[in-house]
Amino acid sequence: MSVHEEVEEHVHHAHNPFDKTVAGAMAIIAAVLAVVSMLAQHYNTETVLSQQLASDQWSYYQGKDIRRYMAQATHDSLSALKGDEKLMSKYEQEAAKYRNQADSIQEKAREYENERNKTQHLALRFDFGEVLLEIGIVFSSLAILTKRKLFFGAGVISAAIGALIAAAARWF
Repeated sequence: MSVHEEVEEHVHHAHNPFDKTVAGAMAIIAAVLAVVSMLAQHYNTETVLSQQLASDQWSYYQGKDIRRYMAQATHDSLSALKGDEKLMSKYEQEAAKYRNQADSIQEKAREYENERNKTQHLALRFDFGEVLLEIGIVFSSLAILTKRKLFFGAGVISAAIGALIAAAARWF
């Protein structure tokens, strides 16, 4: 049974005003939880995608760096053997070309890593907000079962903090 169905059942079966108040609050908490949960999943997915793009760029960088090394090693070998100047110049130019390409690829990989770090920060905030909202639902359920306002207060406070953490995720 989903959280939403469970809350609907609580509202339907609530008879006294306290139960109805708690059940109504649980419905609101569940709605906020659904939004926060979707945002957490979105930013977790974005984090994974950014990490994959960064990994791809680093692999591409390694390939270019290996080509640069091979061109440089060939140039150095020809230089040591007093080889053809034209051929040595060709390999020196190739090494410089691969060095420049590797530098721009490295810069792009770092951009993807920075994007990953930003989305990971947001995902963690939304995940933490989600946990606190879920705790709010649990405390509210305990309030209905035990008829204790203390549990309801703890549930509302937990849910409010969770919602604030999720809402403020972009600012902190």
